[in-house]
Amino acid sequence: MSLQNKKVLLIIGGGISAYKALDLTRLLVKNNVEVKTILTKSGKNFVTPLSITSLSNNKVFEDIFDVNNEKEIDHISLSRWADIVLVLPTTANMMTKLSSGKAEDLATTVILASNKDVLLVPAMNVRMWLHKATQNNLKTLLDFGYKFIGPVDGEMACGEFGKGKMSSPRQIFSFLKDYFDNKDLVKKKKISALVTTGPTREYLDPIRYISNESSGKQGYEIALALTKLGVKTTLVAGPTSMNFSKDISVKKIINADEMMNAVQKLLPVDIAVCAAAVTDFKPKNKNKQKIKKNNPNINVISLEKNKDILEYLSKNNKLRPKLVVGFSAETENLIKNSTQKLNQKYCDMIVANNVSKKETGFNVDHNKISIIDRNGKVENFPKNTKSYIAKIIAKKIIDKLLTNDKNTN
Repeated sequence: MSLQNKKVLLIIGGGISAYKALDLTRLLVKNNVEVKTILTKSGKNFVTPLSITSLSNNKVFEDIFDVNNEKEIDHISLSRWADIVLVLPTTANMMTKLSSGKAEDLATTVILASNKDVLLVPAMNVRMWLHKATQNNLKTLLDFGYKFIGPVDGEMACGEFGKGKMSSPRQIFSFLKDYFDNKDLVKKKKISALVTTGPTREYLDPIRYISNESSGKQGYEIALALTKLGVKTTLVAGPTSMNFSKDISVKKIINADEMMNAVQKLLPVDIAVCAAAVTDFKPKNKNKQKIKKNNPNINVISLEKNKDILEYLSKNNKLRPKLVVGFSAETENLIKNSTQKLNQKYCDMIVANNVSKKETGFNVDHNKISIIDRNGKVENFPKNTKSYIAKIIAKKIIDKLLTNDKNTN
């Protein structure tokens, strides 16, 4: 794969590292990448429009309203033209603007209006990078979906040494190449996935049911993250109040049997992610009428086990997905119980989380997870938003799938 014919929108910020944008532009153009540039007001203090135009062979955009181009709205047309948006150097001030959603000039307006991935390349003094305000902005921007290249450790223009130095043009070029290689590979392979999410309801009578606190948010975010990576994804969702993106195909179900039937109809797929909190038991008999308080059998509810969807997928010899990912919601002995579940269900990877914690797990916006693979390797990830956690899970799934395919071939 190559970067040939890719389109990069380069936004040049105000910092001494801005001169590296010229070297990067030269490198990209040499590899048949089309580059368009937005030069910020502060960026003009370090590089000139003439030098950029000479290297990119394209017009440099500066103002949000261009009297010479009235037919097109630049902040929309530029963001739609690009395959990716690259911001360098990304200063501490730019990070603050983006984390608060400001759109005060052409650069920030384009970024806010973009429907493409935005890569931020930070460059600042080590103390500025480590400052709590910058680190809080970093967390916010990661949650928003921005991707970061660097910063790296090194000597800075001010003479100090530490983390904050901007990645080199070669490092940025390598990142872009890997980014497009993986995206093109996913697209070429036409990878498909199913994701289950939410609770299931097992009705005792027309109005009462057994269920749990799952909101379905984590599974939904994983489906969304996989879709953005180019995977054709279908979400099988239990009862939830969420509004789903139109980019995802959604099959809505109520109980565990309906979820199993929906999953079976979607096979074959390359990836299966079982994030749903399926109710383990269901009543043997559902009453056709509301159970009255004076019912003589009120103290006895006969239950039976629901079919195990994760185990069905993992042990399906004919239609087993290439990669099966389970979820393990535990209240104690998280790693031990989750590892045991992984081995019993025979899935390839399991995502473990402690649902006894009020601030993470069920029915909240944050999660704290551990990912365990078939070799027993455990990776722990600190508390973060479910959307950010989903991006981590989705990337690991794709990396694992592509690695397995390479090893098979």
